[in-house]
Amino acid sequence: MSPRSPSVNEELRRRSRERLLQATVELVAERGYEATTLADIADRAGAARGLVSYYFPGKRQLLQSAVHRLMHRSLAAALEREPRTDDGRELLARAIDAILGLAREQPLLMRTHMAGILSAEGFVQCPEQQRLAELLRGVVAAYGSDSVDTDYPMLRALLMGAVFAALLPGAPMAAARLRAELFQRYGLDWELGVPPDGEPPGGTLPHGTRAA
Repeated sequence: MSPRSPSVNEELRRRSRERLLQATVELVAERGYEATTLADIADRAGAARGLVSYYFPGKRQLLQSAVHRLMHRSLAAALEREPRTDDGRELLARAIDAILGLAREQPLLMRTHMAGILSAEGFVQCPEQQRLAELLRGVVAAYGSDSVDTDYPMLRALLMGAVFAALLPGAPMAAARLRAELFQRYGLDWELGVPPDGEPPGGTLPHGTRAA
């Protein structure tokens, strides 16, 4: 049997890495961070234990990469869903709803992710985080920013703050209120994106109003 080509080996490595990331999301969402071991992740992914250490320096870095993958995949699906659009205001609304939706749908996973970012190990730069940043920067550009390098970090900070507020143990803020605040800041009409049922807190935001 002839040896595999470099391209085949690269594809096999990519698939192995993807399975590890997916297994991490599933297990941490099911069991929590502390109860999930690297051996559990390797077993769920159908991979050798040594592959985890080959791709990731530790469990915290693996989790951040896994959650960033979930975030950029969810965001991409929201931006690309039908009807397709290049309207920057609609794209920004979809982005906000996609990230807030993850806080609602995956509270344990997202709370664990936020705790890891705030830990001493800090923020992990990885291909998944870079893909998420690329998508969000594209949204900011489509919205009409003339300074993406300044406005992208602000959007990222606001989204992280909203997720933190939605998941704060003992004193969570309602997702509808957080959505209304973000929509008001960016002058987005409530009906854009995927509005939750009912009227926005305080009534419908005025068309074309952009907060200072």
